[in-house]
Amino acid sequence: MKYLLFILVFLAACSSDKPDGRTEAEILYREAEDLMKSERYILATEKLNVIKTQHPYSFYATPAELMQADILYLQENYVEAAASYILFRDFHPRHERIPYVVFKIADSYFKQIPETIDRDLEPALEAVRYYQEVIAKYPETSYKADAEGRIVECNTMLRQKDEYIADFYFKTKVYGAARYWYLDILANHQEKKTRRHAMERVVIATAKLKEFDACINYAEKFYDQVGKRAKKEIESTKESCQKDQEAAAEAEASNQES
Repeated sequence: MKYLLFILVFLAACSSDKPDGRTEAEILYREAEDLMKSERYILATEKLNVIKTQHPYSFYATPAELMQADILYLQENYVEAAASYILFRDFHPRHERIPYVVFKIADSYFKQIPETIDRDLEPALEAVRYYQEVIAKYPETSYKADAEGRIVECNTMLRQKDEYIADFYFKTKVYGAARYWYLDILANHQEKKTRRHAMERVVIATAKLKEFDACINYAEKFYDQVGKRAKKEIESTKESCQKDQEAAAEAEASNQES
């Protein structure tokens, strides 16, 4: 009798550790939720996989998909997390937590950004794209402020990367490529110091390419937008281009006469 009573008490104690739920799928989901909170991610994923395979039409099948993406993010598997969040958004575009999902897609890319600008910054571009989607489509969401702040961080790195590439080509005297990148900076970045630097370098690079008309045009276009030191450099470069242009015209006229 005592042995039977012990067994009943033991079973009651074990059953009390199991989350309450009206269905097996709900119990599995609650168990996975508790496991995720205690950072036991592998066991949590196993519970969610059971929901996916054995209860695919359950109410908890969809929340289980989102929790699996969250677990990948918490495990710092950011590439897989981004893919999972994107898949969730594609399959459940009207889900009430879509603003959160899009923000987490952006965050998953943000976490993949390298620490230095000399490496591939493609994740920064993707992060900006999804953060902008959060702001544009869900302006009332609580994630808007964080999205705006991280866009600034991403754009700063992207601007520094573009300037790094442009300066590299300029220093190595590949002036055509340098001008291309400086013009790209002017088209895509608004930071004043960077823009002034790019304007000055566009004029100089164009002069180095011996495109005298373009040099003069760029000099006149940018002169009033730069600082005092750059003004002197641009004016000097413009005068040099004008002289070279005149010399080239005289040489051409001389050749035609002869």
